[in-house]
Amino acid sequence: MFNDIGPLELVTLVVLAVLVFGPDKLPKVIQDVMRTIRKIREFSESAKQDIRSELGPEFKDFEFEDLNPKTFIRKHLDNEDLGLKEIRNGFDLKKEMAEVTDAVHSRESDAPAAPSGGRIDMTKKPEVPAPAERPPFDADAT
Repeated sequence: MFNDIGPLELVTLVVLAVLVFGPDKLPKVIQDVMRTIRKIREFSESAKQDIRSELGPEFKDFEFEDLNPKTFIRKHLDNEDLGLKEIRNGFDLKKEMAEVTDAVHSRESDAPAAPSGGRIDMTKKPEVPAPAERPPFDADAT
């Protein structure tokens, strides 16, 4: 529950509690907090038992922690091998990248050489082929 609280934070909380409540009232406040936490846990457990009893016998091994998506996926992927290992082993990333690199290099060598030593002249307008016929003119659209 408090896994992410470090020792310095815990000491700070204790000192703050002593300053706010005082050393006389602090034991009573701690008892009240513990009693409240205990009641919340009891309420939670009774609610879980009510839900389990309402779901029926087919959900007798149902755990509420399984509703967490990460836990659900981890549980089902560990129990059933879906062929992911074969897919992972059958896919060689280095081989695929080498094929793509070879394909790109062969296209560059097949393409006509660009004028001016491979540089593109940005001052010239690109040549746009003239359309065979003009698109229809719609007077209502303009």
